[in-house]
Amino acid sequence: MSHPVPAHLPRRSVLFGAAAAGLAIPAVLPGLSAHAATTAATAVSRPLRFVLDATVLDGGEQVTSVTLDTSGLTAIDPASLTTETFAVHATSTSPIPLAEGERMFGLYDVDREVVAARFDKRGDIVLDLRTAEGLAGGGTLGYFANRGRNVQLDLEYTITQQAPLRQGDGSPLTFASFRQGRLRDREVDAFSYHVSKSDMKYRLYSPATTSKAKKPLIVWLHGGGEGGSLVDDYYDNETTLRANRGALGFATEEAQRIFGDAYVVAPQAFSFWIEDGDRYAPLIKEIVDEVARRHRVDRDRIYVAGCSNGGFMTLKLTALYKGLFAASVPICGVVQPFGPSGERLVTDRELRGITTPTWLVTSLDDTTVAPEPNTVLASQLIPGAKKTLYDNVTWNGYRYSGHWSWIYLARNDPRMGNTSIWQWMARQER
Repeated sequence: MSHPVPAHLPRRSVLFGAAAAGLAIPAVLPGLSAHAATTAATAVSRPLRFVLDATVLDGGEQVTSVTLDTSGLTAIDPASLTTETFAVHATSTSPIPLAEGERMFGLYDVDREVVAARFDKRGDIVLDLRTAEGLAGGGTLGYFANRGRNVQLDLEYTITQQAPLRQGDGSPLTFASFRQGRLRDREVDAFSYHVSKSDMKYRLYSPATTSKAKKPLIVWLHGGGEGGSLVDDYYDNETTLRANRGALGFATEEAQRIFGDAYVVAPQAFSFWIEDGDRYAPLIKEIVDEVARRHRVDRDRIYVAGCSNGGFMTLKLTALYKGLFAASVPICGVVQPFGPSGERLVTDRELRGITTPTWLVTSLDDTTVAPEPNTVLASQLIPGAKKTLYDNVTWNGYRYSGHWSWIYLARNDPRMGNTSIWQWMARQER
């Protein structure tokens, strides 16, 4: 059944100068005389609401702009809005208490650089923030090093007005205070929230189509860092979409065109798939069956792809359910145990028994999941398997960790001849 999740509303409070919220007391700003402030200025007493606009980059989600709700106010002279009009400060905190000596990557307390200030079509003020891969202080996720988990950070953004705006009649306009609203990400928000009968959470993208024809279903299985942490009472149904573009890539216009409109489902493990692949497999199948039953899904065109931990789970699913999937894409999938000893996570017998058309992807500089005993070995044992081996993971001139080869799938980059990996998937039928 489907459960809507309330928007995240973390702590927020921002003061403008010394003006208290609710009091229409004009503040004296640079460039505005005290006389003008008391005779001509308009000070908006109610808190001005703003939202955080986010985008998932290949390296994870970042807040890329803030939008101030000014559409209902009097006309503002666009020339009075500059990158210096407002300052933006951002603080992030962990939603889970850190134990003594515990490390979390991604925490920050920084000034965000405003690189552009503009009005959108609604008349709201948009402050574009500096955004880049590897940028410190813009992310929405933190990473617990010892727990191996990404978590969605509590974000507190502070807006400070540094110069007055001008109204149509030339009089100054100031705001007494600001109130932070929700985190808004158009691509992430397009996936609805659900919980299966077995209490496994998942997100679902439904194609925007009026056609009654049955549509493909793509299953995306996240990496180890995006699972839940039940011991911490943390199971958010968020990080699966915000940590990388794995699921989002299949919901883009390009992918939807290639697949002829497709549902995209992203289940979230209670912990991590490798913990117990045989136990998780039927829970994932239950979600696949549930989505196919409730929507017009073509059961002959169900595809599965996953990265790292999810690559392992992709292999495990196709080994256990030989007639379920039309194609499989394990990315840097785990076959060998991580320790110096232990049983193989996916056995030779299981790999040889896979009949689902399979295309494996990895990077040769992956130091987290070594290519040879995992992806290369699997490609040699799975009948008819294809594989793409990259030298490294570089996109748009930025070099990522060698483990992040899922970036290539999310960008439809792997090719054989003139056929891209999405095209190959879309052509397969059970």
